[in-house]
Amino acid sequence: MRRRKKKNKIVIIVLLLLVAIAGFHYGYNKLSSSNNKIEVKEEEKPKEYSASLVMVGDLLVHDRLYNAMKTSNGYDFKPALTYIKDIVKEYDIAYYNQETILGGEEIGLSSYPSFNSPYEVGDAMIDAGFNLVSLATNHTLDRGEKAITNSVNYWNKHPSVLAVGSYLSFEERNKVRIKEVNNITYTMLNYTYGTNGIKVPEGKEYLVNVWPCTGNNLESDTKYQEYKEKVKEDIKRVRDKVDLLIVAMHWGVEYTHIPTNYQLDMASFLEEEGVDIIIGTHPHVVMPVTYINDTLVVYSLGNFLSAQETNIDNNTTVGLMSGITITKKVDKDKTEIGLSNLTNELLYTYSKNNRDYKVIPFSNPDIKEYLEDYERIYNKYAKVITNMNDKVTVNNLG
Repeated sequence: MRRRKKKNKIVIIVLLLLVAIAGFHYGYNKLSSSNNKIEVKEEEKPKEYSASLVMVGDLLVHDRLYNAMKTSNGYDFKPALTYIKDIVKEYDIAYYNQETILGGEEIGLSSYPSFNSPYEVGDAMIDAGFNLVSLATNHTLDRGEKAITNSVNYWNKHPSVLAVGSYLSFEERNKVRIKEVNNITYTMLNYTYGTNGIKVPEGKEYLVNVWPCTGNNLESDTKYQEYKEKVKEDIKRVRDKVDLLIVAMHWGVEYTHIPTNYQLDMASFLEEEGVDIIIGTHPHVVMPVTYINDTLVVYSLGNFLSAQETNIDNNTTVGLMSGITITKKVDKDKTEIGLSNLTNELLYTYSKNNRDYKVIPFSNPDIKEYLEDYERIYNKYAKVITNMNDKVTVNNLG
């Protein structure tokens, strides 16, 4: 009996061991299977990234403006940006148009009609957070090749800034310059409609990117169509190398709020070629904001900071600040770029007796102190911004 009991005990122990081993294998396999499932899910889960872009218009420096910014040690434009700086710092990418060339004080500052501006203009804008700049304007050739050399050398000393549209060689012009923020790569191309009748030196077309338009019939404008093919080549060179492609266009008719046929045609062409965002400058007044399919088009941001006196009902003292969120979604081998959260903010450039220049958002309550008729002015230019797209909105008054 005892032996049997012992044998039975051994059998029970063996059976328990077998059950334990089987349970261990079952649990291990289940855990392993579960881990594998988790890993697969993580691999298959799309990755998303986002970045923000803000855009403002022309920085146009007449002598009235730089004289107001004169100090005992050069020039200081930073006080004019007091109301703007904290807003711009919230964005990853911040664009503006340098309307007047930064040739520096060394070659003599000058005003209309042949502008040359101090380097301190750029210093203030960089300090405020701007890192994307267009240089191709109708004033790029105002002071000749020396001013362009000084300008490009200035911007090349600030590698954090992508400044495009004016170069010192064809090699530099054709180089694909890519920036990256939050795993989103981007670049910008930039063209001007002309150079105020100043001929670009033959063989040095790299000095300023021109996409000429004469104002005549589109179809019969052979030069316009010819340069369209050059722009197409530029786009083809960069389009597949970046997630986001921006084109800054210096175009349109000054002091008008309605896009020309040229602007409409250029915008449609750029959209067809895969451009994501089109930024317009030159008219010195605001124009509508809209979309062509998925392409954002800002026809004119107007002036950002200027002392321009060609002013009817504050048209050249009211500019636009537009913001957009760029999203990148990566799902296996597929990448999608999207634009969302468009915001539009009207800006007012204040001055008194050609002194104390300040750029103030209409949403800031202080606007009441600087612009007496601010409500009517806001309503007037908000209608211009939304004229082509009823889904576009403008930030409310402060």
